[in-house]
Amino acid sequence: MIRTLCRIPVMVSVAGLLAMAAQPLDAAPHKARHHAAQSHKGAKPTAAQSVAPIEVGIVAINDFHGALEPPHQSVITTDVPNAAVNGPLQVPAGGAAWLASALDSVRAKHRNHLTVAAGDLISASQLASSLYLDESAIGVLNRLGLDYAAVGNHEFDRGRKELFRMQVGGCARFTTRQPCQLEDFEGALFKYLAASTVDEKGGMLFPASAIHPFTDGRHTVKVGLIGLTLKGTPDLVAPDGIKGLTFRDEADTINAEVPKLKAQGADAIVVLIHQGGKTDQLDPNGCADLTGDIKGILDRVDPRVDVVVSGHTHWEYVCDYGKINPAKPFLLTSAGVYGKEVTDITLMIDPVAHRVVTKRAHNLIVQSLPYTSARGPVSDTDLVPQFQPRADVADYVKRYVDASKAFTARAIGKLAAPATKGEGANTSTGGPLGNMIADSQLAATRNAGAQIAFMNPFGVRTALVPAADGTITFGDIYAVQPFNNVLITETLTGAEIKAVLEQGFDDRGPEEVLTPSSAFRYAFDRSKPVGSRITGMTLDGKPLDPAARYRVTINNFLAQGGDTFTVFAGKPEAVTGPTDLDALEAWFKGADKREAPVEVRATAVGQP
Repeated sequence: MIRTLCRIPVMVSVAGLLAMAAQPLDAAPHKARHHAAQSHKGAKPTAAQSVAPIEVGIVAINDFHGALEPPHQSVITTDVPNAAVNGPLQVPAGGAAWLASALDSVRAKHRNHLTVAAGDLISASQLASSLYLDESAIGVLNRLGLDYAAVGNHEFDRGRKELFRMQVGGCARFTTRQPCQLEDFEGALFKYLAASTVDEKGGMLFPASAIHPFTDGRHTVKVGLIGLTLKGTPDLVAPDGIKGLTFRDEADTINAEVPKLKAQGADAIVVLIHQGGKTDQLDPNGCADLTGDIKGILDRVDPRVDVVVSGHTHWEYVCDYGKINPAKPFLLTSAGVYGKEVTDITLMIDPVAHRVVTKRAHNLIVQSLPYTSARGPVSDTDLVPQFQPRADVADYVKRYVDASKAFTARAIGKLAAPATKGEGANTSTGGPLGNMIADSQLAATRNAGAQIAFMNPFGVRTALVPAADGTITFGDIYAVQPFNNVLITETLTGAEIKAVLEQGFDDRGPEEVLTPSSAFRYAFDRSKPVGSRITGMTLDGKPLDPAARYRVTINNFLAQGGDTFTVFAGKPEAVTGPTDLDALEAWFKGADKREAPVEVRATAVGQP
């Protein structure tokens, strides 16, 4: 049954919305069905008594990205019998109705439990969510029983006012798309936490932290939660969406909150942070060779933190961080992306000593429907748990999917074979699909004088797989580029083009090898010093002239310095063109059947 209770009047003013959103969320009754708990401490035991630890389950997800339907992606695991002989197992996973069942199965194990998330729950989402301003994603998360969530960088994609609306509800319009198309929007039943995000007046955008108590018999334990996004959010979001906001250092923010929570009686501290790492493994529950920005943060964090639920990198891991840094005995987790996994965290809390005595975690794969990938069929398996879709969530999702079918089912052309993106060790490259996108964007902006186009590989979200007869639909290309970006053609010198390519290898954040259009080639050498790693560039077979001016097309995210490619920002003679989806659709319509260009346009030389 679709719930239609609207938290604020449908015709609320912007000022009214902001005033409501600015109130501390704890100031009003919280609408979520939080677990019954008393606020007082139980009586202390006598010396002859012993008090058993109280178990609390923390059930975690991250980077849901409005994945209402199964995303036609998998989890690759070696954590199955006979993997050493048979090789890694590919498990189809994800989909909100299956995720609901998986969450229910984990919560059923814990008398006391919280369900939490580490950001990017909305935006860069499936069409059935994006068309409706991710109201359907919030509706799903309400039904999933989410309690607390950190604010991720993608929560800011439509601006802070629209993010406030996601929390408090209502139908005020802050975007080009009309809100409340299918139902009055009641807002999130969970609480957003944003400890490191400060507005222009020094105030908090959302609460920094929360305390959640659990009572077992005569004793109560309190779990403190801190939620925050990454300091680098301005590199990842259009400036208009975060105007006036400051994103403070992650470790400093956590360290400032820990004493406050301890003073309020927190027995355990859980950090929800939208930042993460990657591992060298095919084990969702391993931690081999952890790398990434999360390490530099955790090495500075107060050791009184017990658990860090992370995200952003779309990777899965369970780490005993004390084995990496003995002074920081954290449990570090991440559940991948798109609801393909759930992290089951168990805390045993001593209610007398007021501390966590044991902690453990496991990533559960949310196995769902078989599908056909760019490399062939992906079948279900009885080697990992299987879940049935939960009916109420499936019905809710179906309403939005059915409403969006006029957009998703429209055929736009044909593709001879699947077009793959960079995966695994090549995740920083665009692959044949990146080539195709760059070529389509160059073709769509020739009338603006474009000579070169660049595509950022991290903006290519999934492979493009045609139907059996080669048909590609609008829904297919939307899944590849769900950002609604427009194309910008601007002027750069040859020296500036080299400088921007160098930024992909400058050790500031993850490596990203920009994918160029067909006539452009470049080479890079990772063994050379930062700033000198681009060793050659040619256009139509001729070396680029450092002093010459070239017309270059990119999406508006890159044109604003996104993904740390700041050289693109503020360049002259910028002309706004079509959207990236319009360009790709036009490219398909330019031929009876297209083929993805497979050549390597950015070549690694020297030592890795």
